[in-house]
Amino acid sequence: MSNMSNLDNNYENYSYNDFHLSIPCPSSLDDINSIGVVISYIVVSFFGLTGNTLVMFVVCTMKSHRRPTDIYLMHLAIADLLFSLTLPIWAIYIKESNWVFGTFMCKLISGVQEMAVYSGVFLLACISIDRYMAIVKATQFFSKQQNLVKIVCGFVWLGATLLSIPIMVQREAIEINGYNMQHCYENITENTEDWRLGLRVVRHVVGFFLPLMVMTVCYSCTIGTLSRARNSQKHKAMRVILCVVLAFVICWLPNNVSELIDTLMRAGLIKDTCETRDALDLTMYITQVLAFMHCAINPILYAFVGKKFRNHLLTVLLKKRLVSRDVLSRYRTGSVYSSGSTKHTSVTL
Repeated sequence: MSNMSNLDNNYENYSYNDFHLSIPCPSSLDDINSIGVVISYIVVSFFGLTGNTLVMFVVCTMKSHRRPTDIYLMHLAIADLLFSLTLPIWAIYIKESNWVFGTFMCKLISGVQEMAVYSGVFLLACISIDRYMAIVKATQFFSKQQNLVKIVCGFVWLGATLLSIPIMVQREAIEINGYNMQHCYENITENTEDWRLGLRVVRHVVGFFLPLMVMTVCYSCTIGTLSRARNSQKHKAMRVILCVVLAFVICWLPNNVSELIDTLMRAGLIKDTCETRDALDLTMYITQVLAFMHCAINPILYAFVGKKFRNHLLTVLLKKRLVSRDVLSRYRTGSVYSSGSTKHTSVTL
């Protein structure tokens, strides 16, 4: 899901020009680009809210058929839902080029977004470990570990909350002298840039590269085991896993690379000119939108491409009389709950 709260770039670059350059660089990010970003945030927010709400609804109706992975997916949907809720606020901020919501909302929205992204990435890593243990190291233990999974999720949220505290404490609605506007920014006077660079390093390492390493190792071993199996259902599971990893990398890697370059420029390790800054700002806007799309893609990858989720959803809709039996028979494939070699799989995967 970033290393972290990449919406910082929207106002960070403005402040950087004002406070760190004697002559601010002109920007090519005109109103058209801003409107494009705003529309993108609104669209992503809509699909993120809709898709993740649906995932939560389906997982909540599973009851006795719920598997440990489904619990992770439930918490992942909550994280993505929280993240989606913050996007309209940031869209207004970008459109107005002014933070109009006050210091309390600045702290709250920034903290919620930071917590949501950290928890989302950590949960993705937990899911990869769960799939590795269930498929590569399959044992009867995994049918009885729901309480353990809930504890793990609790620690994930605790860790994400702790990592979001620095942002919540330091963020304020700061008046920009001479511009008659406010920005939601860290208020640490002369230590602001060092503080932000430190947070960037934590975000790169803890919020992206370490979880990516965990996912890569676990899914590589899982794919190796599935590739040796002759079960066609397991081969389908392998394709889903590949989609999951590719989506995470495609959505977040470009943003992390562009943000890493920005970090090196701010640290003085790469020469900062108006031309490079202008190109990097545009790149970060584009890669930021791509990264945020991940919160809306997650429900598709973990749920809608899985026939078990589709079957369960159609069954629930039939009970609510929202679809007919003809629709159920047309789109429902296989059995919602399998046995035998797939008894440790989740309903959604």
